[in-house]
Amino acid sequence: MILGVIADDFTGAGDIAGVLTDAGMRTALLPSVADVAACRHDAGVVALKTRSIPADDAVLASLHALSALREAGCRQILFKYCSTFDSTPAGNIGPVAQALVEALGTPAAIVCPAFPANGRTVYQGHLFVGDLLLSDTGMRHHPITPMIDSDIRRWLRHQTEMAVGHVALNTVRQGSIAIRDALARAQGLVVIDAVDDVDLMAIGQAVADAPLITGGSAIAQGLPANYRAAELIDAAPAARLRVEGAAIVLAGSCSTATNAQVAHYRRDHPAYAIDVARLLAGDPVADEARAFAHDHADAAPLIYSTVTPDRLTSDTEAPGVAAAVIETLIADLAIDAVARGARRIVVAGGETSGAVVEALAPGPLRVGPSIAPGIPSLFTRSGQGLALKSGNFGNDDFFDHALRVLEGRA
Repeated sequence: MILGVIADDFTGAGDIAGVLTDAGMRTALLPSVADVAACRHDAGVVALKTRSIPADDAVLASLHALSALREAGCRQILFKYCSTFDSTPAGNIGPVAQALVEALGTPAAIVCPAFPANGRTVYQGHLFVGDLLLSDTGMRHHPITPMIDSDIRRWLRHQTEMAVGHVALNTVRQGSIAIRDALARAQGLVVIDAVDDVDLMAIGQAVADAPLITGGSAIAQGLPANYRAAELIDAAPAARLRVEGAAIVLAGSCSTATNAQVAHYRRDHPAYAIDVARLLAGDPVADEARAFAHDHADAAPLIYSTVTPDRLTSDTEAPGVAAAVIETLIADLAIDAVARGARRIVVAGGETSGAVVEALAPGPLRVGPSIAPGIPSLFTRSGQGLALKSGNFGNDDFFDHALRVLEGRA
């Protein structure tokens, strides 16, 4: 491998894997660190679950991934986090970035969560969502990582003892040489402004020789051109990946977008709604769902649970229990479907997607064409195509479109 990416959650890993693939790199999404050794692609994206765990645990997991990627020969490391910089004053972005800087022995690393195509920009060290400061958006009230300060420099100073610097937009607009010169004088973590993709491409060119980069998915846009210029990767487009055969759609998200997608898909396809109250009561819902999937295996059936867990009961522990039970059932349904010969599997819900991948244990996943922004198609070595999405991603026709992309018809 040339580039090793350490991503702090699964769907974010898929997002940056899609960016790299679209820019011409043969990329694999690696569901676990154990999959790194088997990766034979230009780029490997390790999907960790470190965004919201204790900072010390996030550091240890990230250093473990770093060790595996370096052993696999990676020339450059990218620490990928969310473009809304989801973290608390205690971490985890700052502590992980500091640990990686120290482990690699590099004097400085850029910090650039900008993703202009999705409205995330950095100006004067502040993170914006559209025309609003991050701290003026709904992220201010996030239950786990409330972002009450949009100044990324100040936020990082809460999280790390390292120096925190800044490269302003007027320097970025002077081009890659000016950016490189500014970074050569920097120490620690360096927040860098970017308000459009041209800025990101200039930054990408400036960090061609940097051992470590940190940022959102979009920071990866300019990296493949560096490797191509150095003749480390082919200029030829990647082979078209596709699979045909039986399909199943599984949804475990209660988001507004997923509810709309379920309503759209069930108009023309058989669908089974998981009755979560009955499932928790011990009724044979799991057996009914398996039988439904079996009986409609040739019609790409949908099995879903889109009710919000807090509507089931006032018991404060029940929502978490319900979510875990739903994820387990959907993961079991995916295993059953593959055992019966299903080749195309579409899953809605970030945690649900993670549960399905963990259950299938597919090893390195080859990244194919993007299905929608932030959602790549994924292909296993044993011949399945997967589409895994966070709840709020995708248009109403996402399920149908994903099945067509996996089959090579879109």
